[in-house]
Amino acid sequence: MITNPGSKIVSAVKFIEAEVKVIEQNSKRDTLMVAGKALIVLLAVLLFLLSLDIMGNSFLSLRQTAAETILTVTSNPFVGLFIGLLLTAIIQSSSTSTAMIVALVGSGALSLSSAVPIVMGANIGTTLTSTIVSLGFITSKREFRKAISAGSIHDIYNVILTIILFPLEYYDQLLSRMSSTMASWLVSLSSDSRAAGPVTELEHWSPGAYLTEAVDNTWLLVLLSFVLLFVAIKIMSQIIYSSLIGKSKDHMQDYIFSNPYKSFAWGSVLTAAVQSSSITTSLMVPLVATGKVPLQKSFPFIIGANIGTTVTALIAALFKSEAAISIALVHFLFNSFGVLIFLPYKPLRRIPGLLAGRFGKLTQRNRLIGFLYIVLMFFLLPFLLIYLNRLT
Repeated sequence: MITNPGSKIVSAVKFIEAEVKVIEQNSKRDTLMVAGKALIVLLAVLLFLLSLDIMGNSFLSLRQTAAETILTVTSNPFVGLFIGLLLTAIIQSSSTSTAMIVALVGSGALSLSSAVPIVMGANIGTTLTSTIVSLGFITSKREFRKAISAGSIHDIYNVILTIILFPLEYYDQLLSRMSSTMASWLVSLSSDSRAAGPVTELEHWSPGAYLTEAVDNTWLLVLLSFVLLFVAIKIMSQIIYSSLIGKSKDHMQDYIFSNPYKSFAWGSVLTAAVQSSSITTSLMVPLVATGKVPLQKSFPFIIGANIGTTVTALIAALFKSEAAISIALVHFLFNSFGVLIFLPYKPLRRIPGLLAGRFGKLTQRNRLIGFLYIVLMFFLLPFLLIYLNRLT
């Protein structure tokens, strides 16, 4: 049987044309998907800024009563520390809680000195998520030991860092003074850049101020701003997580954990993009539990995640008062000191991992300890201390 070469060529050309059309269609679809995700992220950022504007103006209108209520609770810095821990443990987002603290400080309802311990507590409270994720491996003793170690290493690191820096802040106002100096410098630069232009009435207008004047129930606006803030951060984190991390999760350990500084950089960048250290640090739990990443190699990534999560507070402080910028800088400085203390020195870098490993072995013998640790550390102890302080 003799085949016609021309027909084969025609068939091949048609096949190539069909493949090209499929590629073009896929390319257009991918472009539309990327554009759609970018638009949603942009809208989420605008929603984030709107929620902070509403929250700040709402607290400003409640300044006297809110200040009295908050300051009576946070006048004790130890209680402030546990308020930050409990608040962040409940809402599962240090980004949200620190943004709220920035809004409170910016409105004058909370002083800088009272807010610093709350920020420290928020840093500890955000570690709850990864510890809860580790409970998913409870059916396997070996994996659970590694998982609870990976989940608790973040807790242990932030507790050690708080033990180091809290006394320095309490007795010498180290973080407060440094952040205030930096904020003054930044504000002076901003003032100089705007000095040449005339100030218009439009610059004083904001959606938050308009809503505060239009709506009589200010507490309703506070609740609305909190919901909008939480929704905005969740939208940004989920979209960016699926775009940057979701597809490459299986290959992360191959090119992220080759050295501690590279791991630190990835932790900072990914967390800044996702806007949630809870998400990125929780990724470490299954990787460590399944043996893909050693516990000690996961620690620099976690340090980086602590730096990345400060971006939210810095964004929240944009166009706010000098005090609001100061508390955002406190969050950044607190975690930066952790980097300077632990990252460059291998013996110090190993301490949280060693303590977490021992805790993992302890929970392997009795897995109930893992549940008790979560309940006591993140809920019962902070609540009791806050409650007892209100009684005195």
